[in-house]
Formats: sequence, structure tokens, C-alpha cells
Amino acid sequence: MNLNESQKKKVSAWIAEGLKLAEIQKRLASELDLHPTYMEIRFLVDDLKLTPKDPEPIKPVEKSASSTGAPDPTSPTGEGTASGTPPGIAGISVSVDQLARPGAAVSGSVTFSDGMNAVWYIDQMGRPGLIPNQPGYKPSAADLQQFQAALEAELAKLGM
Repeated sequence: MNLNESQKKKVSAWIAEGLKLAEIQKRLASELDLHPTYMEIRFLVDDLKLTPKDPEPIKPVEKSASSTGAPDPTSPTGEGTASGTPPGIAGISVSVDQLARPGAAVSGSVTFSDGMNAVWYIDQMGRPGLIPNQPGYKPSAADLQQFQAALEAELAKLGM
């Protein structure tokens, strides 16, 4: 694909704006009446020695009590849950099995804030799974976020 200098500058500016390759492809079609393939766009960006920007990572929203450093009011000690999970992960209890379930690389159990229990696992391919004790049970989105944070903390303790 051959572009003149002004067209190359436009593509460079679009990359600087943070546009994705597919968006650049659409803009070339709509603004410059050029219809390159996605692969041609990749080669063009490489030839111009440009690097597309990565999207901004999503920042987790913290609860006001944990962001101010105040003790967790839902915990009897104000330090987190009795299971040893970090402060701010109140109501979620995660344990790791010493012997993983068949077909799993690692497994364990979780008790959610509403008292419901489930078995969790991560299979050999790294895919997570959750098997609730009560069929059809689905934990809340907030509980799932807290579960993920608590699980990450527990696995980090074990060096995983």
C-alpha cells in the first residue's frame, strides 16, 4: 500500500490518538477512499515504525472503608474475615484443597457473603470453574469480584 506523506501523517496522528487498527482501516475508507485489508494496515503501521497504544487498564473500584484505611466493619476483629483473607474482602471465605480435584490443576471451596457454598477449580488449561452446592445458584457480581481477589491472595500465599 502506497501512501503519500500527508496520508502517512494522518495515520501517525490516528495511532497517537489511540485508534485501533480496525478503526484506522475504517477511517482510511471513509476519509481517504482507500480500502486496504487489515493485514495491509498492520504492515503499514510496521513500515511507519509506529506502535499502537494499549488501552488504559480498568482501575478497580474500592470501597470507601478500605480506601480510607478504616477497619472493616463486617469483620469481628476489624481486620478482615476469620479465614485470613485481606481486609476489604469481607464475607468471602476461600480455601485451597491440598489435593486437587480430578482434572483440575488446583481446586478448593468458597463460602459467599450470603452463606452459600461452592467448589471452585482451575483446570489444566487455566480455565476457572465454579460448582455451587445448590443447583442453579449464582453469586452476585460483587461476591464474584471479592472471590477473585480472595482466591488470588490465597494462591499467592502458596506461591502460585
